[in-house]
Amino acid sequence: MIKALYQKSLAEFIGTFALLFFGCGSIMLGIIPDFAIPIIFGAVVATMIYTVGHISGAHFNPAVTLAFAITRHFPIRQVIPYWLAQFLGGIAAIALLSAIIPASASYGATIPTISTGVALIWEIILSAFLMFVIIAVATDTRAEGVMAGIAIGTIVVLCSYLGGSFTGASMNPARSLAPALFQGTMNTMWIYLTAPFIGTTIGAVIYQLIRCDISNKNAKGCC
Repeated sequence: MIKALYQKSLAEFIGTFALLFFGCGSIMLGIIPDFAIPIIFGAVVATMIYTVGHISGAHFNPAVTLAFAITRHFPIRQVIPYWLAQFLGGIAAIALLSAIIPASASYGATIPTISTGVALIWEIILSAFLMFVIIAVATDTRAEGVMAGIAIGTIVVLCSYLGGSFTGASMNPARSLAPALFQGTMNTMWIYLTAPFIGTTIGAVIYQLIRCDISNKNAKGCC
């Protein structure tokens, strides 16, 4: 059991590391067009889902892990190990990038360009949609499981295009904490440490409410 949790946590570390290494790395380089950044984030998420999803579930996001636990799709005792792996994976990625990329003005930190209150709402909404898609394709056997990576990667891209200019479209505390630590932009970090948890919980609960139990043939709306 301990070995299995270690292996799953390591997979989460690697997946989150990849997310920040390629995503934030593409920002730090300073030569990749802005319109391509959301696609890179979505692509790395999709790729790592197909790579380690069968090992750890491919959360790569503390808020996603909590939402799965709240809706009883993930063991509560494994939440803290997953969180540690995700946050450490993100920090390790930015630490490596800072060492191998010439001095950059940005580490890819998510900084709101609007009022903090509105930014909080944006991150909650974006995180809710992200989790709504994730829990649907990851836990409902009627969903096209083989398309999970594409669906989740696509919603990441869509959320990034819509909310990126306002909040950076983080939706992920691990994605925001590491760049903020290295860039020194911790003053608005509270948004990214609260909104994603609220949003993913809302998204997961909403899907649970509309999920049709196929074992109940008389359930309203069931096929």
